[in-house]
Amino acid sequence: MTNRLVAYQGEPGAYSEIAALRFGDPAPFESFDEAFYAVEHRSVSCAVIPIENSLGGSIHHNYDLLLQHPVRIVAETFVSVEHCLLGLPGASEEKKGKVLSHPQALSQCRKFFASHNNLKPEVAYDTAGSAKVIAEERNPAHFAIASKRAGELYGLKIFRENLADEEWNITRFFCITHEDHTTELELRTAPDTARQKTSIVFTLPNEPGSLFRAMATLALRDIDLTKIESRPSKLKAFEYFFYVDFIGSQSDATIHNALTHLREFATMVKVLGSYGVVA
Repeated sequence: MTNRLVAYQGEPGAYSEIAALRFGDPAPFESFDEAFYAVEHRSVSCAVIPIENSLGGSIHHNYDLLLQHPVRIVAETFVSVEHCLLGLPGASEEKKGKVLSHPQALSQCRKFFASHNNLKPEVAYDTAGSAKVIAEERNPAHFAIASKRAGELYGLKIFRENLADEEWNITRFFCITHEDHTTELELRTAPDTARQKTSIVFTLPNEPGSLFRAMATLALRDIDLTKIESRPSKLKAFEYFFYVDFIGSQSDATIHNALTHLREFATMVKVLGSYGVVA
């Protein structure tokens, strides 16, 4: 039987599980490190990892893990984050209480807490995990901020929907697999390579103009850069890994030539994957 397990971080009902359902059978893990480990050791077919949120920005730890493990990006997907206030039937949001959720979810709902001084935010490890705790504790003074799916799974009442300060709250996920593993995802996501994205990571010599020259390898070929992210190399103070996304596939001649040019002066270049979108 083909392994269809898709690792994700969190409890059932997490936004990551919603992403995982698009690729196979979700398999929950407590941490991102454990999900990457499962992919590396092939106990799952792939994993979905959040890489950035339209409000909260990048998930830096996952950028580091992409380089530390032998994995490859094979698809990306986008999940609308629709925070709900969940509680026990019969509870009242007008009384004093506390609201559990992941710190990023709490920070995205500041306006709600500003207008409900009786409810105090409390940090938890996971949005869906917060809903699970509320269901198990059975305390009517406690609430959770999580997805509608989490409320349904744990039998909680939805008191409010769309709690986030902004409507455009979207999380981008990468689907990753072992770097030596071939998956049908690459065949069914954007077979037109012009519609794909490619993600790379590179390091540069510490000399004037090196980042300008790196970006010029793309700009001179009219390659559309969609994101650049820097992370400390942890090998030497104030030296960095540069993560870059751009439109096109590494199999395209233009992209191939750009990467060849970059490798002429970069101290390291690694292609993390070329991939399409799964809706």
